[in-house]
Amino acid sequence: MSTYTQLLNNLEQLSLTKVKEIFPNYMDSAVINDKSIVDILKELTDEEIVFREQRARQINLTISHFPFHKTIEDFDFTYQPSINKAQILDLLCLRFIEQNENILFIGSSGVGKTHLATSIGIEAAGKRYSTYFIHFNTLMEKMKKAASEGRIESVVKHYYKYRVLIIDEIGYLPIDKDVANGFFQLVAARYEKRPIILTTNQPLSKWGDVFGDYTLANAIIDRLVHHSYIIKITGQSYRIKGKLLYDEEGDVGNR
Repeated sequence: MSTYTQLLNNLEQLSLTKVKEIFPNYMDSAVINDKSIVDILKELTDEEIVFREQRARQINLTISHFPFHKTIEDFDFTYQPSINKAQILDLLCLRFIEQNENILFIGSSGVGKTHLATSIGIEAAGKRYSTYFIHFNTLMEKMKKAASEGRIESVVKHYYKYRVLIIDEIGYLPIDKDVANGFFQLVAARYEKRPIILTTNQPLSKWGDVFGDYTLANAIIDRLVHHSYIIKITGQSYRIKGKLLYDEEGDVGNR
């Protein structure tokens, strides 16, 4: 076995995937340009680091369970003038994670709550923060099953582990009190330790109806809003945006 082959085997054994991939062609160029061994090693390891960061970012995005891949560049702020664009861009700096601050998006269906929450989550995942997206109803189903099996604590522990937890669309369906208690335990566990991003179509004043207990709802709200950004979105649904434009152009009119 030649020394060159042994080197390639060593690179594989050390899991230097990118270095092994680019090594043959790179060495041809390095020899031509008379690069020093230090320069060669520096450039090869730079490539490996970039490759690993990109791979880790993609893995993070995959396991985060985002419903779609939409970034802030895809968001039309002109359609929702009630949103402070500067505030959203500031949240994308991710200071809220280090400061353990929650983000609450409140507004009716279709105004862009999930898009904004997902965009911030994608940014967090891209910066190697463990991030997880879950619909509120899905979370409640898991809580309900766990409550019947006496293992709410294990569910709370599982969702506590993520550095950023995104809970989407609180308020579409009322939930049982036992399940509501499980949600309170999760919020309490993450309080001042790990941020939650949530979206809701219900004003906080109506959460007592959602959770079936105003005292419990107030306890949940208290912990969520203590260190938080509350972003209320008023405006029309993006889902009718195309229809409105179509009407304005006179293609449908008042038919």
